[in-house]
Amino acid sequence: MNSLIQLRHTLHKHPEIAGEESQTAQRILDFFKPLNPDETIEGLGGTGLAFIFKGKNPGKRLLFRCELDALPIEEKGNPSYQSTVSGKAHLCGHDGHMAIICGLGEKLAQERPESGEVVLLFQPAEETGEGAQAILNDSRFEEIRPDYAFALHNLPGFPLHQVVLRKGTFAAGSTGMRLHFTGKTSHSAHPDAGINPAQALAQLMHQLPQLPKEIPGFSLLTLIHVELGSLAFGTSAGKGSLSMTLRAYDQKDLDLLIEKAQALAKKIASEERLKLEVEFVEKFAVSHNDQELYEVVKVAAVELGLKAVEKAEPFNWSEDFGLFSQHCPSFLFGLGSGENCPQLHEPTYDFPDELIETGVKVFEEIIKK
Repeated sequence: MNSLIQLRHTLHKHPEIAGEESQTAQRILDFFKPLNPDETIEGLGGTGLAFIFKGKNPGKRLLFRCELDALPIEEKGNPSYQSTVSGKAHLCGHDGHMAIICGLGEKLAQERPESGEVVLLFQPAEETGEGAQAILNDSRFEEIRPDYAFALHNLPGFPLHQVVLRKGTFAAGSTGMRLHFTGKTSHSAHPDAGINPAQALAQLMHQLPQLPKEIPGFSLLTLIHVELGSLAFGTSAGKGSLSMTLRAYDQKDLDLLIEKAQALAKKIASEERLKLEVEFVEKFAVSHNDQELYEVVKVAAVELGLKAVEKAEPFNWSEDFGLFSQHCPSFLFGLGSGENCPQLHEPTYDFPDELIETGVKVFEEIIKK
């Protein structure tokens, strides 16, 4: 495992954010060259990579996916392998997830699966929700389209090595929505001569967060940014924008929340004589776990002597692996990274090296099933 730990530390020192993962991809490519996979696909969905290991007999194709990208956040921890790139760091554990899939590659190089194929996918741009869609949109995805897909995510706050499972929804779906309002500027001494979006923004900031009360299942609308005019004291604003994240455990509930938010924005914009443009960004599908694969992963964990627990409720955060669950039976599970581990995206977070071996063993056991 020392080589995998060293690889993770190297990846940690040289983070690249979504859409910029070319050097990270090259490091992974260099790691896999001596492993001699049966096929390698480069530039998949941008900077993505897929390594295919063929079994001794015909059978199902299993895909194991990890993420290439880091975060645009300054690292505040001080490991010896601290990020060398200002304002960018692996603070979600994708460096560790990559090391796990690399370790699985080493195992497959030593012994091919008994049957079928195993695809090891290194996906770009998970943090923006664009990477999985880019992979699926790539025509070469047909060459690796899986019968089953698996992924894991480390989970701070859970005991180290604990396997966290759920049937059905594992993580919420979400989308970013921006409302752009255009009115008319005027002199601040004569605001009535213009059309200022301020009142519309004020009403929406109050009313939008209340919309989840009208949704049957769990949903959440979080305001994240507001902008009005410019810092010009002689001018009454003529433009404004409001940005928010909407999320839900069920795709129908998320769609309904989006519909209600748009309807409210259109109504208030009309009343305030404003032009409205709606923009959607960072879309994440609901991560839905297949029930049969739940049993496969649970048995794999138990046979390895790991404690497997079922989480009562889905996670509120989102993961674009959810898109794969729309194309084949899929399963996303968690590996506890320690009860005292800083939370994901916190500036002092660091993936625990001890989890690499655990992740490799769980995936290896799943292949045997």
